[in-house]
Amino acid sequence: MASNNQFVTFNNGQEYPILGFGTWKSKPGEVEEAVKVAIDTGYRHFDCAMFYGNEKEIGDAINQKIDEGVVVREDLFITSKLWNIFHQPDIVESVLKKTLSDLQVEYLDLYLIHWPMAFKEGGLNDDFIPKDDDGATIEGNGSYIDTWKAMEELVENGLTKSIGVSNFNKRQIQEILDVATVKPVNNQVECHPYLTQKKLKEFCDEHDIILTAYSPLGSPDNPWKKPEDPTLLEDPKIIEIADKYNKTSAQILIKYQIQRGIMVIPKSVTKSRIESNFEVWDFELEQEDIDQIGTFDCNGRFVHMKGNMHFKDYPFIDEY
Repeated sequence: MASNNQFVTFNNGQEYPILGFGTWKSKPGEVEEAVKVAIDTGYRHFDCAMFYGNEKEIGDAINQKIDEGVVVREDLFITSKLWNIFHQPDIVESVLKKTLSDLQVEYLDLYLIHWPMAFKEGGLNDDFIPKDDDGATIEGNGSYIDTWKAMEELVENGLTKSIGVSNFNKRQIQEILDVATVKPVNNQVECHPYLTQKKLKEFCDEHDIILTAYSPLGSPDNPWKKPEDPTLLEDPKIIEIADKYNKTSAQILIKYQIQRGIMVIPKSVTKSRIESNFEVWDFELEQEDIDQIGTFDCNGRFVHMKGNMHFKDYPFIDEY
């Protein structure tokens, strides 16, 4: 079944759909139907992670659509991520194989180190966020440099076509590049008009690394959202631009990233929104509107790892 989309090309030659479907915060019981709707709508790029706790249902949805003849595995581009308690090199492959089992596929198209920090080392049956008696997250001794070398072996063994990182800043990416024999193709980070990641994008462009924007709509269902936090979808300046093109605010925010050459992974479990978010191929934002949206940057993050995970003293740096 044909699907509208545009593609980016990774530094290893692999092509990837620029618009994908996010699954963070999609609850078991909802995500299976959402993924089936997304495939029927035309999405072929699916962003997953073991930490999200829903890969088995995503796999069920994918396999149902394959069985129905709607898609074949080769039509799909599936991303997943290595969680923070699994940074020790000797466990990386077995963790990926668990993800493959849950997703019911033989390989991934892209596998990312989810965050640069390591938590206390654990196994597949351990708590994903280990805490001490005070409720603070217990840090680990793992090095993402060592983890990266294990990630490279996954490519060599045919378990994933490409590897990359997520939530890495310039310094951390450079440390990977300094030792890599397989370069990261992708860095997935929070990105939207309040956090355009301009400097990080420039650095990644210099090294032929594609950015992916998560929370591109401002993460309106963020469980840590405070009442006083702004709502990006309701920003009057975004609404004004949306009215100009007779589009929704979400469509404008998605198209903004696409025209910047950034992969974008909006999430929804609502059929009408899943479909609407994919209807972005019949218009182009004028450069003056792209420039105006770029002025909304205020280093405004909706996802704060340090606050969300309750670290006692972790040197997590909000730098590019």
